[in-house]
Amino acid sequence: MARRNARMNSLLKREISELLERTVNDPRLCGVISVTDVSVSPDLEHAKVFVSILGSEADKREALKGFSAASGFLRKELASRLTLKYVPKLSFYCDDSIERGAKLLKLIEQVEGSSYKSENN
Repeated sequence: MARRNARMNSLLKREISELLERTVNDPRLCGVISVTDVSVSPDLEHAKVFVSILGSEADKREALKGFSAASGFLRKELASRLTLKYVPKLSFYCDDSIERGAKLLKLIEQVEGSSYKSENN
């Protein structure tokens, strides 16, 4: 059962990413957005889609509203593209792990730069 969920997660992630790239015309969803993860419930009725959105907090809120509005369209498109008995209901969540990672890398570079300066003095 875990393998089936893992396959479904990766399939939905790939297909939603492709739909966002080629099909969705909502201006709120045209920024730098990437699907970072999908988590399908064990009964395959619900799917949490985690997206990374680059921009301000207002941009993120607008994009999440756009995803909420487009969830029915995306579900219909998935149903036509995939041979599934039931396409799960999609709910979208903001994933800020990429931004946190970038901030962490910047902090590490600052620490390395300051320790290099103190060693050379």
